Amino acid sequence: MTTIRLLAAAVAAVAAAGCAVGPDYRRPDAPVPDHYLGQPAVQSPTAGLAAWWDGFGDPQMARYVARALERNLDLAQAAARVAQARAGLHAADAALLPSATANASAARAYQSVETPLGRVLGATPGYERWGNAYDASAAASWEIDVFGGLRRGREAASADYQAASADAVAARLAVAAQTADIYIGIRGLQARLDIARQQAATRRDLLAKVTLLHDKGVAPAYQVDQTAGELAQAEAAVPALQAAVDAASNALDVMLGTPPGTHRDELRASVGIPAVPAIGAMGTPADLLQRRPDVIAAERRVAAGNARIGAAMAEYYPHVSLGALLGSATTLSAGHLFGADANEGAALLGVRWRLFDFGRIDAQIAQAKGREAESLAAYRLAVLHATEDVENAFSALANRTQQAAILVRGEGALAGARAASFAAYRRGAGSLIEVLRADDTLLRTADARAQAQTDAARAAVAAYKALGGGWEPANGPGNIAAR
Repeated sequence: MTTIRLLAAAVAAVAAAGCAVGPDYRRPDAPVPDHYLGQPAVQSPTAGLAAWWDGFGDPQMARYVARALERNLDLAQAAARVAQARAGLHAADAALLPSATANASAARAYQSVETPLGRVLGATPGYERWGNAYDASAAASWEIDVFGGLRRGREAASADYQAASADAVAARLAVAAQTADIYIGIRGLQARLDIARQQAATRRDLLAKVTLLHDKGVAPAYQVDQTAGELAQAEAAVPALQAAVDAASNALDVMLGTPPGTHRDELRASVGIPAVPAIGAMGTPADLLQRRPDVIAAERRVAAGNARIGAAMAEYYPHVSLGALLGSATTLSAGHLFGADANEGAALLGVRWRLFDFGRIDAQIAQAKGREAESLAAYRLAVLHATEDVENAFSALANRTQQAAILVRGEGALAGARAASFAAYRRGAGSLIEVLRADDTLLRTADARAQAQTDAARAAVAAYKALGGGWEPANGPGNIAAR
């Protein structure tokens, strides 16, 4: 009894101190630059980060992004993972609380007289072979978290829940960005398709004129064949681009959680490539630690790994539990079930200590430290990748925008040159080769301009995604689970 009293006193003292073994978590450092090398100058108007897709000025694209955020099946999976992590957190909370069970039973039995007991009882005068039995009891138990192992487990479960919530936010941002990217790609392909059709119409008109000149004996037959061959090349580009448009439309339908082909009629009309908005309120690289949900998720996994080290170290120490039982012994009559003579109870102080298992505990602690080191490296790598994503997006946005502007000027100049070459050809002062060459150069320049404009808009989407745009973070990563 003296030993038990000493152990109980030690338990009470440690519990009152509220200590928990293992390292306390401190957010790890991550190297980030002071500013972005390719940070564009902020212009007005600018598109905010929270709902950046509205800044492109394309209501249809904004509607599709909103639909994707409601219906996308990847987001449904992410929500299910958050629910699983939330259940794990609730289980960890419950482990810190007492548990209780209640049991009751009523039985009616018919005794055999062929068993040894039945033969003895059967010889007793007035023996009744039918019998009743009743019992009821309630039991409670509570593991006192003396050294904080359960609390460390709760910390780990909480960090896992926050990481899952951050992953769900990251999935939302990825879905929004991918939906916008696919939509912009469709509009870019449609612009290129319009250019190819215009070029085919121009070549068709040129073929008609050359054929007319040939019929009048002005143009040789080989020029008719040459023009017809150039027309075939222009027309051949149309079905290839149309197939790409159809495939992109199907991909957009999947993002919206609908069967392929659902929105094809809505997308049939070509409305042009969305304009690139200026990016404002981009912050600094250090802000990515608070804004990028994938970085937040990686940091929360470091916190979970740190807590699991403490949970493993708690196995060095005794586990103390309290138990109690209150109930009624089995009675033959329901009326006697809760009588004073049938009542019974018990109290228990339990100790479980892995005294001769320290080698296995050492291995478990080493495993927990290894997982924590792995998650720390993953966090620092996530920070580097986040900064890399922003720099790459800014570079692509600036250079693709500049390329598109150059090609717009070149396209205007080449359109004038093509018109002049055809006029010279009609007067007999130029050759058909010059006309075809001017057509080909104009087509390639217009197609490159459409691709550059598309790439610039897609780079803007990538920049918003890289900056963590699409949600409003709370006061730090610890509050992300509440969003």
